[in-house]
Amino acid sequence: MSANQQKAAALVPALLAWFAKNARDLPWRRTRNPYPIWISEIMLQQTQVKTVVPYWERWIHKLPTIQSVAKTSPAKLHKLWEGLGYYTRVRNLQKAAQQILTQHDGKFPENFDDILALPGIGRYTAGAICSIAFNQPTPVLDGNVVRVLTRLFGIAANPRKQKTSALLWNLAKKLVETAFEQEPFAPDRRRAKLLPLLGERAGVRAVVEHTSRNSCSHLNQSLMELGAVICTPRSPNCTLCPVRKLCVAYRKGQQEEFPNLAPRATPTSRRFAVFVAERRGCFLVRQRPASVVNAHLWEFPNVELSRGHADLRAAAGFVFGTAPEAIEPLCSLRHSITRYRITLEAYRVQLRKLPLKHTGVWLTRAQLRPLAFTSAHKKILARLKKTRRQQPQ
Repeated sequence: MSANQQKAAALVPALLAWFAKNARDLPWRRTRNPYPIWISEIMLQQTQVKTVVPYWERWIHKLPTIQSVAKTSPAKLHKLWEGLGYYTRVRNLQKAAQQILTQHDGKFPENFDDILALPGIGRYTAGAICSIAFNQPTPVLDGNVVRVLTRLFGIAANPRKQKTSALLWNLAKKLVETAFEQEPFAPDRRRAKLLPLLGERAGVRAVVEHTSRNSCSHLNQSLMELGAVICTPRSPNCTLCPVRKLCVAYRKGQQEEFPNLAPRATPTSRRFAVFVAERRGCFLVRQRPASVVNAHLWEFPNVELSRGHADLRAAAGFVFGTAPEAIEPLCSLRHSITRYRITLEAYRVQLRKLPLKHTGVWLTRAQLRPLAFTSAHKKILARLKKTRRQQPQ
C-alpha cells in the first residue's frame, strides 16, 4: 500500500465522523432526489451558501420538478435567478431540463457520462451529483477541495497547472473510493460497484440499494464542508480540524501558503453613465442582447464614459439620439463583474422629444415588476421607488 493510500485510509473515517456531527443543516442535504441537488450545485457555482439558500428554496417551491423547469418561460426563470449573477447558468439549466425530457424520459440520469453531457455540467458538478444523490464513488474537486487537499498532502505546485490538477483529481478519487471500500456492503457489492464505472444503470441501482451509510456522498461533502467552514483561505481554524494531525501544511506551519495560486490579474476600472428617463408614469428601459454579459436581462439606457463619451450631455445625446433638456444626479453604485470594477453613475434626464425607437421601450412600474434586471440596475430601480416615497404628498 502506497503512502497516499495509507493516508487516505486514515483520513476517510476521521472526515466521515466529523461530518456526521458537524454538517450544516442545508435544505438540499435533506434529500437524495437528484433534481434539487442538481439545482443547488448549479446555484453554488461562484456563489456563497448563505446567498443561495433563499434562492434555492424559492426555486424549488415555484419549480418543483424537472418538467416545470423545461416548460417555464425564460423570463420567469430569469426573474427567479435575478441577483444570483452568471445568468448563463439558468439558461443552461433549462436546456438541460429539456434534454432530460427528450433523452431520459424526464428522469434525471444516474450515469456519470449522461450527466456530464447535460448543458452547464462539468466534471465537478457531475461527480458531485453522482456521489451525493446516488452514492457513487465519483471524485469532486472545487476550490474548497483543492485548498483542503493541497494543505493535507503538502502540494506546493500551482493547482491550475494541468499536471497538478490531474494529481489532485487522483487524490480526490482515491479518497472517495476508499470511503466506498470501507462502507459495509452485501456479498455482491464488489461486483456491483464496478458497473457504474462501465455505465450500466443496473449497477448503479445495485450500489444504491446496498448502501447503508452514504459514505461516498458524505465523504465528498465533508471535503467541501471542511474547506468552507474550517480550512478557509485565510486564518484557517486548525484547532477544530479533525485531520490536522495528518496535514502537511499544519505540521510545517505553512497553512496560508497553500494552495499556491498564481497572482490574480489587476482589476480593470470601468465607468458608466446610466440615464433614467420618465414620461407619463413610464420609464425607458431596454433588454440586453443575447451575445453580451447578463444577456436577456433588463436595464436603463447607459453608456461607458471612458470610451469617448466624457461629457454627460453628449453621452446622453449619443444614447437617446436627442440631447436632454436637463440632467440631475440620482445615485452612484460600484460593483464587480469578473475582473472589472465598475462604477455606475445614474442620472435622471428630461427629454425634449422622444428618443430613437431602438433606444428601448416605455413601461410602467407594474410592467417593470416581473422583469429580471441586472443587479446594479435593480438597485437603481429600488432607489427610484425610495425617492418617490420620500417626495412630499
